[in-house]
Amino acid sequence: MAELATNFATHTDLIPILEAVTAQAVQLISAVDIAGILLIDGERHQALASTAPLAAELGIAQLDLREGPCLDAISNQPLVHCADFARDSRWSRFAAAALTADIHSMMSFHLYSHPKTHGELGGRGALNLFSRKANSFTLADQAVGAMLATHAATALIAANKQIQFDSALASRDVLGQAKGILMERFKVDAVRAFEMMAKLSQDTNTPVRVIAQRIVETI
Repeated sequence: MAELATNFATHTDLIPILEAVTAQAVQLISAVDIAGILLIDGERHQALASTAPLAAELGIAQLDLREGPCLDAISNQPLVHCADFARDSRWSRFAAAALTADIHSMMSFHLYSHPKTHGELGGRGALNLFSRKANSFTLADQAVGAMLATHAATALIAANKQIQFDSALASRDVLGQAKGILMERFKVDAVRAFEMMAKLSQDTNTPVRVIAQRIVETI
């Protein structure tokens, strides 16, 4: 966990942090053979930080089959644990696919639910830990997995905050450019230029930032 904290402090990019989480899951939990993270945004999905291609494949298989521990975890269950796919009837179709891939047990941890806005990452996700042995996960394993999931969730939330910040800075720059264009074109001051955009925004039910972007694009 100390290594993960150091990784979080020294990396600004999201992917290295998530890759450290899944790698540590394999290292710290002896029952885990492969790990990965799945994010879902409506009909789109992202399989991230998979320690092996099979982790991503099994995540996508659950989307295709519309069932599985990952999807249940993403639906706001903190932890979904399958001790033995051969004896668990909750996801019969996915269980067959998992067993075919020699995966016999699995833990999925809910990461976070976050409405997606301008450029953000998908709004729901799960950390998925797979084992080739049945009945392999202990309560201690669940605790370690929960800590790792918390770390991944924190990284994802921080990444979205950075995207929001960058977007806000970009919008501010565009707004300033648009005001400058209106000031020069109509010989008005900054306050009047903004009032003109606000009035057009109200009349057309269009966000001011969109109005500003359109003005800048007319140059």
